[in-house]
Amino acid sequence: MKIGFIGLGIMGESMSENIIKKHDDTVYVFDVVKEKTDKLAALGGVACANARELAEKSDVIITMVPKSEHLTSVYDEILPVFGPGKIGIDMSTIDPSVSMATAEKVKATGAQFADCPVVKSKPAAINGTLGILVGCDEDLYETIRPILLYMGCNVKRMGENGSGITMKICHNCLVGQIQNGVNETLALAGKFGIAPKDFAEAVSYGGAQNFYLDSQWQNLEADNWTTAFSLANEHKDLGICLKLAEEVGLPMPGAANAKAVYDYGMEHDMGSMDFRTTYKIVRERKN
Repeated sequence: MKIGFIGLGIMGESMSENIIKKHDDTVYVFDVVKEKTDKLAALGGVACANARELAEKSDVIITMVPKSEHLTSVYDEILPVFGPGKIGIDMSTIDPSVSMATAEKVKATGAQFADCPVVKSKPAAINGTLGILVGCDEDLYETIRPILLYMGCNVKRMGENGSGITMKICHNCLVGQIQNGVNETLALAGKFGIAPKDFAEAVSYGGAQNFYLDSQWQNLEADNWTTAFSLANEHKDLGICLKLAEEVGLPMPGAANAKAVYDYGMEHDMGSMDFRTTYKIVRERKN
């Protein structure tokens, strides 16, 4: 089974590298930035000149792109070469409505499609320990699960097409709200002389312990904003979540409050910085 991987950015680079290392057949790679394609080709992938060439040569086509419009653009290019026997796996975090529309178009060709977004960030992508949330039928899940396990250690089918990406949006919205709670209380504790290390240890003793604080307090203490997951990407995901909530008439004031911090970051050209930069915003903003 030949695998193609489109989108070799912060996450896709390491995800595709794990497939190259672990898969016993050809792995084709492509990114619009040629240097990224060349880098993965040097590691054993086979470079393609464009997405269509990759889709023509591959049995399984994996996409990992930043936004809904990027996925639409890729599939506009590759759908003409889809048909029975091909499988599309999208691992991007995008609008569920776009994912569902893509699934319908792929299935109309006789091919199969799964939405398989990932949770965790760059270190887990490097180590092949991502969490992967899957939306597809049961038979397809059993077929693609071994491929997903090249990249992740926790793989869960959430239901049919659309359920994987919907769960990912809910997950990232919850992360944003947990993060905002950490930001506010850590900033308050700091005003009274409590260091982030002591704050994190004290929180770990009780019911407020959370993965975000456990994994990030050292970066927050050091003002390390090196990007593993961008502020712009989390801003996008919170926006998608609030759109979903509006569609079903569910008020989410906590999510709206978290997004307001991200709105501030985007308005002040901080989108390319790591999403934990929101702590700096909360700590230093005057209003």
